[in-house]
Amino acid sequence: MMDIKVLGTGCANCKSTIALIDQVAKAKGVAVKLEKVEELRDIMGYGIMSTPGVVIDGKVVHAGGVPSRDKVEQWLSA
Repeated sequence: MMDIKVLGTGCANCKSTIALIDQVAKAKGVAVKLEKVEELRDIMGYGIMSTPGVVIDGKVVHAGGVPSRDKVEQWLSA
């Protein structure tokens, strides 16, 4: 199971990112543990300056703006 964290304070882009990852994971049948990290101190701990950020299994894979659907599909098939 992939451990995915979406870092962001709850803006529209953060919500869109979570929804997109959830959609793609369901469509691909990939088991994911999706977690929302909203605490600014925790977000800064990942060294991300612009949100939303995406962390998969402890590794930052994206920061700033909603990732493209293609990008999310690549992450989930890796």
